[in-house]
Amino acid sequence: MRAVVARVTEASVTVGDEVTGAIDEPGLLVLLGIHVDDDVSKVSTMARKLHEARILRDEESCATTGAPLLVVSQFTLYGDTRKGRRPSWTAAARPEVAEPLVTAVVDALRERGARVETGRFGAMMAVRSVNDGPFTLLIEV
Repeated sequence: MRAVVARVTEASVTVGDEVTGAIDEPGLLVLLGIHVDDDVSKVSTMARKLHEARILRDEESCATTGAPLLVVSQFTLYGDTRKGRRPSWTAAARPEVAEPLVTAVVDALRERGARVETGRFGAMMAVRSVNDGPFTLLIEV
């Protein structure tokens, strides 16, 4: 399980003309990819790492400040570009495996008390963000 996490001052996801998720205050934009070998055993660890990552201003976390997270499924995080010019997606979990795991991470974050907005799994999404810093890192479990 892999997440690219950006500290943002605001972020949103739009599908067509509908905003499906938005945060309008400092928080985290999380692009979440599920590997073909991932299972539910990694869900709570990823949720804890995202919620408790001390990457907000003054080394705070979403857990300590109540800052929101916008979680967007992103299978392309497992694109392999080592050969040729076209990425291979074989390391990315199939949608029927990935969708329940993304949902489980979101649910686990909410169970921890996090405020979470989301994109729409499998949809063509327009993601807008205003990075704070910029500060972006990779979290893997």
